[in-house]
Amino acid sequence: MSQNFFAMMHRMRYINRWGLMRNTDPENIQEHSLQVAIIAHALAVLRNQYYAPGRIAVDEGLVALLAIYHDAGEILTGDLPTPVKYFNPAIRDSYKAVESVATAKLLSMLPDDLAPAWRPLLEPDLQDPAVKEAMRLVKAADRISACIKCLDEEKSGNSEFRQAARATRASLEEIAADLPEVRHFVDHFLPSFRLSLDELQ
Repeated sequence: MSQNFFAMMHRMRYINRWGLMRNTDPENIQEHSLQVAIIAHALAVLRNQYYAPGRIAVDEGLVALLAIYHDAGEILTGDLPTPVKYFNPAIRDSYKAVESVATAKLLSMLPDDLAPAWRPLLEPDLQDPAVKEAMRLVKAADRISACIKCLDEEKSGNSEFRQAARATRASLEEIAADLPEVRHFVDHFLPSFRLSLDELQ
């Protein structure tokens, strides 16, 4: 019986993101996953607090947990850069298959009686409308996190991220057009990420 799951989760810190770009501040998937969880939870709270009527309810805790584990498979696959991952449908579909194998491998590292508690987080059931909606918020939070990374790099004077910032912001605007909680976060909370520590206080 394998007991290696949590030691593998610890290795998230060794998988760097933005591998094709020159980074002034490297970001690993452990850091990224925490940020996505914080933002996704905020989106769920905004949904339930301000934008719930007539829409699918989301479980705020579930959204945060899905966000924590959303890139866990990359411990085994590495972070495939977005331009490569989505270069064409064949690569995209092949990578999805690789991701499925990776998450199955991670689940096999849990005792058999514990694996069912993590399976819904590593292999979310997108046939369940509530889970599908929760994952929409996780994906939106992931895009917001990418936008923040671009802002951080630009604040550091790194022009390498200029085009990535434009593309990320454009895709975020598309998401926000369909999710009012994302529009709310972008309008009210995202601007402060441009501020210095002194300006934030």
